[in-house]
Amino acid sequence: MPQKNIIYILIIIATLFSARSVCTSVSAQGKIQSENYQIQLPNFNSGAGIPTSASYKLDTTIGQTAPGLFTSNGYFVKSGFQYIHSLVGFSFSISKIAIPFGALNPQTPKTDSLTLTVTAGGAGGYKVYSQENKPLTNSDASQTIPDTLCDSTCSQTSAAVWTQDTSYGFGFNMSGSDIPTDFVDSTYYRQFADASTSEAAQEIMGGNNVSVAHQANVNFKVNVSGVQPAGMYSNIITFFAVPTY
Repeated sequence: MPQKNIIYILIIIATLFSARSVCTSVSAQGKIQSENYQIQLPNFNSGAGIPTSASYKLDTTIGQTAPGLFTSNGYFVKSGFQYIHSLVGFSFSISKIAIPFGALNPQTPKTDSLTLTVTAGGAGGYKVYSQENKPLTNSDASQTIPDTLCDSTCSQTSAAVWTQDTSYGFGFNMSGSDIPTDFVDSTYYRQFADASTSEAAQEIMGGNNVSVAHQANVNFKVNVSGVQPAGMYSNIITFFAVPTY
């Protein structure tokens, strides 16, 4: 049986931002600046700042007019020096944009992985979704490598154990921060949601708090049978990162 030259190509990234209205007319202290310096939030008083030592870090806001967190329907206000460090921008990155599995032999699974990194400054955290455009498909679209069913039954929404070399298909596992609980360990896999059959993109990573550089690994796996036709197979996986409020 000839080897199957299978290359899986990953083309990325949709990052969605949630727009929020911001009042542009404010009455407060602004910046003090000249050609040689710039002072932001120029409120000099008895206890503002972040004193530190080898064993502690203290965020103080003594002397300000109205420090605290104020909320209502549709908005929140963070007032006070202690909230300066929470002004974190939203960012999303992927460690690589191609997963080349190379030549495959029957009943010899191959794996590869990439890392997702999310920094989220929104009060509600973030979510990352994934979706494939179609199953792994050869160059003339006559053959596919199906999405895995694992050793029993798994789907785009529910992971299951996949360890047997006689279980075929393409799937993924997650490890790291903020991943779904059905990825119990490195043996549990899911299918990617398939856009060609109108399956909705599924959440694969998410947190509810402001956070910096949370990371998770997407671990890909493919395994073929002895009757899988030879060819070059590929598809596209899209990751959607969404800040939440």
